[in-house]
Amino acid sequence: MIVPFKTDYKENIKPKVVLVKNKEGIKDENNSMKEKDLYAKSAVLLDADSNRVLYNKNGDQVLPMASTTKIMTCIVVLENSKPDEIVKVSQYASSMPDVQLNIKEGEKYYIKDLLYSLMLESHNDTAVALAEHVGGTVEGFADLMNKKAKEIGCKHTYFITPNGLDKTDKNGTHSTTGIDLARIMSYCIKKSPKSKEFLKITREPNYSFASVDGKRSFTCTNHNAFLRMMDGALSGKTGFTNDAGYCYVGSLRKDKKTFVVALLACGWPNNRTYKWKDTKKLMNYGLSNYDYKKFQDMKLDKKELKPVIVKNGQTKEIDDIATTNVRVIENKKQKKDNKAGILLKKDENVEIRYDIKDEVEAPIEEGDKVGTVEYLVDEKVWKTCSVVAMNGVNKIDFEWCYKKVMRKFLIGNFI
Repeated sequence: MIVPFKTDYKENIKPKVVLVKNKEGIKDENNSMKEKDLYAKSAVLLDADSNRVLYNKNGDQVLPMASTTKIMTCIVVLENSKPDEIVKVSQYASSMPDVQLNIKEGEKYYIKDLLYSLMLESHNDTAVALAEHVGGTVEGFADLMNKKAKEIGCKHTYFITPNGLDKTDKNGTHSTTGIDLARIMSYCIKKSPKSKEFLKITREPNYSFASVDGKRSFTCTNHNAFLRMMDGALSGKTGFTNDAGYCYVGSLRKDKKTFVVALLACGWPNNRTYKWKDTKKLMNYGLSNYDYKKFQDMKLDKKELKPVIVKNGQTKEIDDIATTNVRVIENKKQKKDNKAGILLKKDENVEIRYDIKDEVEAPIEEGDKVGTVEYLVDEKVWKTCSVVAMNGVNKIDFEWCYKKVMRKFLIGNFI
C-alpha cells in the first residue's frame, strides 16, 4: 500500500505510481546467488552508498560476531579521542586472553599506535585498554558502542565487550546480525567523520611503534588477506571464537560501486578459508549483476507535472482560471541524505510516485511546495524531491475586483 503525501492542505491527493523499467538487460538465472552456494550461516551483501541489502541469507539472525566487533571499537575510539592521548594499561586489560599484544600493567601507549594493534593483529588486551581509556570502564565503553549502533540504524545488536570475546550478561548476549554488521562497516568507511582515519589504519600492511617510554617496541602485520585477493578491496576485519565460528566483514570499491560483505558463523576449524570464498563470491555477484543508475536520468512523466489550479487566484481576465506551472527540485534539507542514484540489478525497476495537488488555495508564491516525486525500489523510498510552484499567484481582493470590473465596463461601453 502506498501512503499518500501529507500536506497542510485539506484536499485529498491521489498519488500515482509509474514504473520505470531498467532496459539494460533481462534476468539471468545463471547470475543468481543461492543459499547453498555459501558456507556462512548468515551472509549479507550491502550497497554501502545506499545501505540497501542486495543479498541476504539469514541476515536478521542474531549471532555472536567475535572480533568483527573491533570495527565498532575502532570507530568509537576515533570519534571520542585524539591520536596523541596516552593510554595507561590496567591490570584487567593486561589479563586478556590471546590474541594479545602482551602489554603490561602500568605501561603507557599512544592511542594512534594501539589502534593499529587493534585492527591489524586483533589484540584483545589492546581493545580493553582503549575501551577503559575512552569509556572509563569496559561497561561505559560498551554503552558508547550500543549508542552508536542505534545511531547507525542497527536493530538487533548488543555489545558487551570491546574485543568480541563471547559473553552474556543480564541484558543479553554479545551479538549482532549480518545486516547490522554490514551497516556498521558501511558507516565506518563512508559516513563517519573519521572514515579516512579508519581506512588508513585498516589498510596498512605493517606498522611499528613503541611504548611511550621507548622501552618496548612492536611490529604489527595486517591479517586481512582479502586486501590482496581482489582489485578494489578496501577494508575488513576477521573474527573467531568457539561460539561465533569464523566471521568476516569486508568492503570493496570498484567501478563506482562500493560493497560490504558480512559473514557470521562461516565454518569452524578446519574451515578457515570458507570466509574468503564466500566473500569473493558475494563481491563478484555484486560487481557482475548491479549497475549504478542516477535518479536524474530517469525521465519524469510530463503529464503528471501539469499546471496546478490556484483557487481564488488573480487572473488576467475575470473568467480565467488561475494556475501555476510546476517544477521538480531536490529538497535542500534532505540533499545530504537523499541519494543521487542506486545500484540496480538488470531485471529491477524503479517506481516513481507522483503525489501532487490538483489545486491549491491562493495566495501562492514561487517556490511553494505543492507535492512530491518519490523514487521507490522494493517498495522503499530511496529518493524524494519536491514539486514547487514556478510562478506566484495573488489572492483575489477588492482592488483586483474593482480594476477588472471597471476595465470590463469601460471596454464594453467603448465597443
